[in-house]
Amino acid sequence: MHLDACPWCGQDPLYRRYHDTEWGVPVHDDAVLFEFLVLEGAQAGLSWLTVLRKREHYRQAFAGFDAEQVAAFDAARIETLLQDPGLIRNRLKIESAVSNARAFLDVQADFGSFDRYIWDFVDGRSIVNHFTSMAEVPAVTPLAETISRDLKRRGFRFVGPTIVYAHMQATGMVNDHLTACPRHRICAALS
Repeated sequence: MHLDACPWCGQDPLYRRYHDTEWGVPVHDDAVLFEFLVLEGAQAGLSWLTVLRKREHYRQAFAGFDAEQVAAFDAARIETLLQDPGLIRNRLKIESAVSNARAFLDVQADFGSFDRYIWDFVDGRSIVNHFTSMAEVPAVTPLAETISRDLKRRGFRFVGPTIVYAHMQATGMVNDHLTACPRHRICAALS
């Protein structure tokens, strides 16, 4: 599949595949929601393509994004991760992945699933925007700010409003494909 309407993914095959198959598709699987929390946090200050290129290695290093296993990582495991050239070796980001796993488990215990918690912010349905140019797509919204504050209150880190909005886009809580993009209609039908 090769789509041509959302210019942010350029011509890189990995980026285009992500756009054409994942971005904007509603995600209701807690493991995938946790994966995107870890990856979006790792992205802070970097390009998403950098993270996508390391994604498979992250899956291996972070126990397939099993929140229970990651929550159990100790100081020695964190030190090992910090030496891993396949990861973004930022201590705060790696430590936040572990502490976020613990907060994630707390949310699951409180709400039954992280999916139930996070999707409640959008009443269980994707927000479908109708942008015609990238200039219209926001980096932050008031809803992302609200979710960010709530996540921080629950002990999450690296969940500022920009990261939260990127998470919302990635997991289909919001459909920001441009209206001319064939994926806009496809993702809207999934909401």
